[in-house]
Amino acid sequence: MALLQKFLLNGISYNSVLKTKKNNIYRERKTCCSAIVIDSPSSLTGVSGIRWGSSRLQGPREEMEDDIVLRSDDLNGFSFAAVFDGHAGFSSVEFLRDELYKECVKALQGGLLLCAKDLNPAKQALQEAFVNADTKLLKWLDAKGEDEESGATATVVFVGNDMLIISHIGDSCVVLSRAGKTEIVTNPHRPYGSNKVSLQEIRRIREAGGWITDGRICGDISVSRAFGDTRFKTKKNEMLEKGVEEGRWTKKFISRVQFKDDLVIASPDIYNVNLGSDAEFLLLASDGLWDYMKSSDAVNFVRNQLREHGNVQLACEALAQLALDRRSQDNVSIVIADFGKTDWSSLPAEQQNVVLEFSQAFATLAMVSLGIWMTSLLSS
Repeated sequence: MALLQKFLLNGISYNSVLKTKKNNIYRERKTCCSAIVIDSPSSLTGVSGIRWGSSRLQGPREEMEDDIVLRSDDLNGFSFAAVFDGHAGFSSVEFLRDELYKECVKALQGGLLLCAKDLNPAKQALQEAFVNADTKLLKWLDAKGEDEESGATATVVFVGNDMLIISHIGDSCVVLSRAGKTEIVTNPHRPYGSNKVSLQEIRRIREAGGWITDGRICGDISVSRAFGDTRFKTKKNEMLEKGVEEGRWTKKFISRVQFKDDLVIASPDIYNVNLGSDAEFLLLASDGLWDYMKSSDAVNFVRNQLREHGNVQLACEALAQLALDRRSQDNVSIVIADFGKTDWSSLPAEQQNVVLEFSQAFATLAMVSLGIWMTSLLSS
């Protein structure tokens, strides 16, 4: 594992890098691969002791539709981290990366509500902030004549000294490492699957008059909560007519459709998490990571990186590259916040179970050989 990590660190190469720094936001944009580089140990001043790392890789996609925002101003000592995952272009993300933060700061009264003992007003404020940002985005997209398919998911984390508040729509995910144990905080909003959240989303969509085909709303989009996506909100009837023109369904079919509500919504799930002494780091990433790597594998990889060199930024870049090495077909965006409670240099290295690894490799080889043998028998 150590040799693999060194290879990943030494093998990362980036080109055509443009750095910008504005209002404590650090961004880099590239045509092929891109990463945000944040000064270590931390470019944020909101919470002392926290070290941040952030990386964005375009991967094999033709366009980079993700973005990351990190800020520490105007939130009464809290830091703000957000991952945006756009679809059908970058327009929605371009609007939201500044506007959503403004709406959150305004609704949270400059962060005062985050410091209150009763967090219900803060949660209600974040609900309003997300809905208001979506309303403004829909108007902005319409005024610009942008594609009605433009949209974006967003997962926002407010980091305090001893707590997190997360506001989340879409299929990015937040996980925590607690003394080496993986704690999954958020659930993806997708119109397929058998877990509780997915079943709730499927029921909501059907009650609103929509339908699910091959895990996609109206056979179209595979995420059930997002900003934008005008065709599933204010232009649902136009979406039906367009479907008839494209031959996706018939006039008789749409005559039976009765929409009662929006099919895609921007109402967030909100979580508050207490950070004890065992909280090591937070990992926030787009589905370009999670669709190709288990959360426990990602946490273990980051822990091993931090044991080896202690550099959060390098660990973040190596994890993003590992996702591409595992054939991720999506943009990959990752934020890591090391809470500064762990002395990584003093942690013993994990002992590799050589016998187990050899047994797994042997079993895999045996299965492949058996498959080839059976294929040859069937073809003879």
